[in-house]
Amino acid sequence: MRCFLPLLLLGTPSLADDASIEDATARASGETWSFSVTLRHGDTGWDDYADGWRVVAADGTVLGTRVLHHPHVTEQPFTRSLSGVTVPEGVAEVFIEARTNVDGWGAARRPVRLD
Repeated sequence: MRCFLPLLLLGTPSLADDASIEDATARASGETWSFSVTLRHGDTGWDDYADGWRVVAADGTVLGTRVLHHPHVTEQPFTRSLSGVTVPEGVAEVFIEARTNVDGWGAARRPVRLD
C-alpha cells in the first residue's frame, strides 16, 4: 500500500464560502439611486464574515460600494442599504456583487432593473 501523506501535505484547495445575495432592490432618489441588499453568509465572527457588497455596471464599472464593518453571526439573512449612487444615463440594469473578508468578491452577480 502506498502512502498518500505527501499528497495530504500539499493541502487541498479551499472551498469558497461566498455570501449569497438573497434580494436586491433599487429606488430612484432625485438624481441618484438607493439600493437595499439582503445577504446571507455563514459568518463565524471576525475571522470569516460578509464584509461588503457593491453596485456594478454591465461593463464592470463599480458605481458604489457598501462596506460592512462587522460580522452578522446572529442576524442572518441581513439587509443593508446604500444611497447616493450615481448611475450613468441610459443604464437600465446594474448588478450586485458580494464580498467576504476571507474569499473576496464572489462570482455571483444579481441583476437589478432600474425602473
